[in-house]
Amino acid sequence: MDCFAALAMTVMMAGAENGMKVIGLAGWSGAGKTTLLTRVIPHLLKEGIRVSVIKHAHHAFDVDIPGKDSWRHRQSGATEVLVSSTQRWALMHELRGAEEPRLPELLAKMSRVDLVVIEGFKREPHRKIEVFRAANGKPFLFPDDPGVAGIATDTAVETTLPTAHLDDIEAVAAMMLTSAISVEEVLARSEAES
Repeated sequence: MDCFAALAMTVMMAGAENGMKVIGLAGWSGAGKTTLLTRVIPHLLKEGIRVSVIKHAHHAFDVDIPGKDSWRHRQSGATEVLVSSTQRWALMHELRGAEEPRLPELLAKMSRVDLVVIEGFKREPHRKIEVFRAANGKPFLFPDDPGVAGIATDTAVETTLPTAHLDDIEAVAAMMLTSAISVEEVLARSEAES
């Protein structure tokens, strides 16, 4: 059993005993969070780790196609519309002026898996891996965010935090797994911040 497989097994065992684990990927727009995550997920799946994602959008977005029945139901005022097929189901919930839900509320809606990766939500107090690309021209988040537990980057950085190159998918996945915390700890951190 290689080092990563042993780590994956440890995380799965901890997940079985303590529930699902949570880790974030945070960084400025254009840093490559989505690209990195789409490369890490297949690696984790190969190791038998079940993964789900919560993605934060910064603007109005729509997963529905204007004119389709579900879109028409939402437009007519439905609070929730669930669309189901033999391939997948999706639940859309309209806030209708209510406040955006915080991360703990969203985590409570997730089915149980081994690891939930939070993309975005950089202002929430969960533990996260910073995704940093030098060409972006933005500053690092880690000096000011105590939730940053490691950095995936394409450049050298002076820090005591664990780092991995953006192209070293095994190292990034291992850093994510070792930094992940329980849902209960995320809830406690959010409550302490409120």
